[in-house]
Amino acid sequence: MIKVKKTVKNADNLKMLMEIATEDLAKTYQRFGSGETGLSNKDAAMLREKYGRNEIAKSEHNTKAHFLFEAFMTPFTAVLLILATLSLFTNYIFVPESEKDLSTVIIMLVMVLISGLTSFVQNVKTNDAVQSLLKMVSVTTNIVRNQKSQELPTSDVVPGDIINLAAGDMVPADMKLIRTKDLFCSASSLNGESNPVEKIAGKKPVVTALNDYLDYPNIVYEGTTVVSGSATGIVFATGNKTVFGKLARKISQTKIKETAFDVGIKEISKLLIIMTAIIAPLVLIINGLTKGNWLDALIFAIATAVGLTPEMLPVIVTSNLVKGSIEMSKHGTIMKKMNSIQNFGSADILCTDKTGTLTQDKVVLERHYNLNLVEKDIVLEYSYLNSFYQTGMKDLIDKAVIDAGEQELDTAKIQADYEKIDEIPFDFKRRKMSVVVQDKHGEHLLVTKGAAEEMLESSSFVQINGKVLPLTTERKEKVLADIDDMNQDGLRVLLLAYKKNPAPVGEFSVKDESELTIVGYLAFLDPPKETAKEALANLKRDGIRVKILTGDNAAVTRAVGKQVGLDVSKIYSGSDLIGKSDTELREIVDSCDIFVKLSPELKTKIIEVLKADGHTVAYMGDGINDAPAMKAADVSISVDTAVDIAKESADIILLHKDLRILENGVRIGRKVFGNTMKYIKITLSSNFGNILSILVASSFLPFLPMLPLQLLILDLLYGTSCLAIPFDSMDDEYLSQPRTWSTKKLPKFMFYFGPTSSVFDIITFALLYFVICPSVAGGSFTSLNLTGQAIFIAVFHTGWFIESLWTQEMVIHALRDKKLPLIKQHATAPVMLATFGAAVIGSYLPYSRVATSLKFGPMPGTFIEIVVGLLVLYILLTTLVKRLYLRKEKFLI
Repeated sequence: MIKVKKTVKNADNLKMLMEIATEDLAKTYQRFGSGETGLSNKDAAMLREKYGRNEIAKSEHNTKAHFLFEAFMTPFTAVLLILATLSLFTNYIFVPESEKDLSTVIIMLVMVLISGLTSFVQNVKTNDAVQSLLKMVSVTTNIVRNQKSQELPTSDVVPGDIINLAAGDMVPADMKLIRTKDLFCSASSLNGESNPVEKIAGKKPVVTALNDYLDYPNIVYEGTTVVSGSATGIVFATGNKTVFGKLARKISQTKIKETAFDVGIKEISKLLIIMTAIIAPLVLIINGLTKGNWLDALIFAIATAVGLTPEMLPVIVTSNLVKGSIEMSKHGTIMKKMNSIQNFGSADILCTDKTGTLTQDKVVLERHYNLNLVEKDIVLEYSYLNSFYQTGMKDLIDKAVIDAGEQELDTAKIQADYEKIDEIPFDFKRRKMSVVVQDKHGEHLLVTKGAAEEMLESSSFVQINGKVLPLTTERKEKVLADIDDMNQDGLRVLLLAYKKNPAPVGEFSVKDESELTIVGYLAFLDPPKETAKEALANLKRDGIRVKILTGDNAAVTRAVGKQVGLDVSKIYSGSDLIGKSDTELREIVDSCDIFVKLSPELKTKIIEVLKADGHTVAYMGDGINDAPAMKAADVSISVDTAVDIAKESADIILLHKDLRILENGVRIGRKVFGNTMKYIKITLSSNFGNILSILVASSFLPFLPMLPLQLLILDLLYGTSCLAIPFDSMDDEYLSQPRTWSTKKLPKFMFYFGPTSSVFDIITFALLYFVICPSVAGGSFTSLNLTGQAIFIAVFHTGWFIESLWTQEMVIHALRDKKLPLIKQHATAPVMLATFGAAVIGSYLPYSRVATSLKFGPMPGTFIEIVVGLLVLYILLTTLVKRLYLRKEKFLI
C-alpha cells in the first residue's frame, strides 16, 4: 500500500486539479474535446500519441538497449575484460615484435561475446514471454468509444475518455465524475484509509478544503477501488500523470514485493562474496610466493575467482522461469510475476475461500420461507427488490435471487410498482445490505438481507401470519434453530427484513438498519465440485495443507467440508480470534483448518500469523474482500473472472477456478526450483572442489596448475553445458514436497562433494607429474632444460584440463539425483547432449589447430583411458558419499 500526504509539490498540477473539480462539466468537456458520447477511435489514437499509453511507472529497464547493457556488465564479463586488458599489455604491448601474440586477447573477447549475447537473448525472451502471457489476463475498462460502450484494455485509456464504473472495478485513471449512483470507493492505495467513501457527481469541493485534493467528492483517482454503486466519469490524467502514477514513479520503478526467491539469490551472492574474498587472495599469495611471478599469480587468482562464481546463474534462473511460465500457461496458469514461481512451488499452506473453489460456483435459491417455514411470494418479492435494485457487486447470491424472481414472479410489475430511492451498500463488518424503494403511494420501504446474527442484532420485530410481533428471546432462538437445521443440509441461509418509512429522502444511512422486522429466510445451495475431493487429496499428498477462510457460517462450511474430505472436527469463528494474544492465535491457526465468519482484516491476520510461524503461504481469492489477504500472502492467486482489484493483486492467474490446475502449477513450480537449486548446488560444490585442487597444486607444484586462459575456457565450457539444466526433469519424490530457499545447507553440501572431486584431481596431479609428463617430456621436471620444462608444463595443463572438464560434467549426472547415475537414474536428452558434448569438445581442443594458441601440450592416447577409469571410480565414490550425506539430510538437492 502506498500512502500519500494531501499535498502536491507541483503547483501547476494542483491548480489544474482545482479548476477541473470546481468548473462546470461543459467546460471540462471542452477542455478535452470530448462529450457525453465520448471520443472516436481516431481521436483516441491521436491523444495516445500525445499523452502516451495509460501505464503506471513503466520500467525503463525493459528496453533492448538496457538488456544489452545488463548482459555485458556482469562480474564475469568484467573480469574477462580486465584479464584481456592485462593480457594485451603482457602479451602484445610490452613484448618484442617477434613475441607479440593477440590470440589470448581474441579468445577472451570471444568469451565475453558468447556470455553476453547468451544472457541478452535470454533476458529478451523472458521479457517477451512475460508480456505475451500478461496479454491473456489484461484488465479491461468499460470505455465509451464511437458512441458505444465497449470493454478495452486499461492501457488504451486517454484523457477525454468517458469511463463507466461498477462495483469491483479499479479506477483506470484520474477522473471527474459525470454521473454517480450510490458510489462508494476505497482509496486505500493512496490514503491508507480502508473505509469506503461516498463520491457524488456534481458535488464540488468546498473552497476551504481545496488543498485536500484526495477528498474531492467529484473526483476519483487511479488505483481507487469501486466497492459499491456505479458511475460515469471523464478522464483528465493517465499513466504517470495521475496522482498514483507520480507517486509510484518516485517510490519505485515497478516495485515488486521481495519473494523468498529473491532473498535466496541474495544469500547465495553473500556466500560467494565471502568465499571469493578469502580464496582469491590466498591463491595469489601462495602462487606469488612459490613461483615468484606476481603478475601471473594475480591473473591466475582472478581466473580462480571467476571459476568459483556460477556466472551462468542469471541465465539459468531466467531460463528456468521462462520455461516454467510457458509450461504453466499450457495448463491454464498464467504467471504475472515470474519470481513468484518459486514461492508457488515452496508453498506449504494454501488459504482459500469455500465458494467457487470447493463448490460449483452455481448458487441456487432453494427456499424462500416465511418464519413458519412455508414458501411465500412476499419473501421472494422483497428479496428481489433488494437484489435487483442494489448497484454493488451482484454476487452469486443476488443472481440466484433475481433468477428465481424472474421464474416465479411478475418482475415487470414489481419494477413498475417500485422505484429505487437509495441504498446502503454491503460491507464486511455489517454483513448486510439495504435498498430503499418507494411504492406508487409514495411510501418508503427499506429492505435488508444479511447474515443471521447481524440481522437479529438489528431487528426488533418478526412478521408471523401477517402480524408484526416483538422479537422475543424465544422467537430469536427458534429463528436460529431453523437456520441451523437448514445449515445442516448444506444450505446457506440469509435473513430478510424490512422497515417502513425509515427516514427522510437523502438521509438514509446505516443507522436506519435498526428496529427491522424479520419476514423470512433465504436458503441457498452451492453444491461441492465433483473434483474438489480429488484435488484436496492431491494437494495433501504434495505436502500442502489447505485452510478454508470464509465469511460463511460454521454449519454450512462443515456440511461442504465433510463432502470434500476435510477435517471438520474443529472450526473457529472470527469472533473466537478477536482479543487473542499472539501465542494463542498461533496455536489456534496451527491447530485448525477451517475458519468461518471472517472479515478481510481477520483473513489477513491469519496469513500473517502463518508467515511468522515460518510457513510459505499461498492465498486464492477473487473478490474485493480478498485483496488485503492477497497482498499479505507470499504468493497470491486469482482467476480470470475475478474483480479487477483481485486480478491486480494476484501474482498468478488461473484461467479456470479449479484446484486441480493449482496443484499442477505447484508441481511445475517445484520443478523450476529443483533445477535452479541443482545448478547452484552442483556448480558450487564442483567449483569448490576445483579451488581446493588449485590450492593443493599451487602449494606443491613449481608452476601454475593451469593457465588463466585455460581455466576460463574450462569454466565457459562447463557453464555453457549447464544451460541445458532447465530442460532436465525432477523425480516424483522431489515434486511431492514443498521446498524452500535456504543457504544453510550449502556449505555442508560443498564440503561433502567438493573434496570428492579434489581426491581425483590430486590423483591426476600425481599421475601427470610423476608418470605421464616425464614420459612425454623425457624426464622429471627438475632434470629438464627450459624447453623440456615448457613441454612438461603444457602436458600437465592439458591433462588436468581434460580430467577436470570430464569430472565437472559428470558431477551433474552424479548429483542430480540420489540414485546411481546413468544406470538407475539419468538426465533428459538435452542435458546428456550438452554435458557429453561439452566434454568431447573440450577434449578435442588439445588436438585441434587452436592447441598452440591455448598453450596445450601433446597428450598420449592412453590418457583418455586413464580418465575413463578415474570417472568410473569418481562416480562410485560420489554415490557412496551421497549415502553418507543422506543419513543426516532429508534431501540431496
